[in-house]
Amino acid sequence: MSAVEPARNPATWIWIVRLILALAVGGIFLAAGVLKVRDPLRFASDISNYALLPWSLGVRVALFLPWLEILCGLALIFQRLFDGAIVLTLAMTVLFIGVTVWARAQGIDVSCGCFGTVSSNLTLTWHLALNGGILAALIALWLLRRGSREVAL
Repeated sequence: MSAVEPARNPATWIWIVRLILALAVGGIFLAAGVLKVRDPLRFASDISNYALLPWSLGVRVALFLPWLEILCGLALIFQRLFDGAIVLTLAMTVLFIGVTVWARAQGIDVSCGCFGTVSSNLTLTWHLALNGGILAALIALWLLRRGSREVAL
């Protein structure tokens, strides 16, 4: 029997791509959550600017959502509860894109609040491109999650 070289084994490449995507997306969600946890009132104000939620509910979301982003980011990075983390981050990303498009359609020009004060200079185009890239990476992770379980390093 001849052993297949790891570099030529498609399962190894799938595992490597999956790992890179998981680290990148997990790192993005971890960083975004940490930046928002540091200034929850600023994030609550960003949420309020979208004019979708009353202030009291926006504050609750601002206190909860960053911790969910942190937990999902860590789950993606450490490959624990992976499928659940992908589903939650997919849902959050679609929600973020939808809320941004809705606000723009309503004529509301807001800072996205994705990365706390760091994202205040992001244009709508950059915001949508960033979220579109994250969405594409999450879809790829969802599609790659099954085949990569067969590979162990």
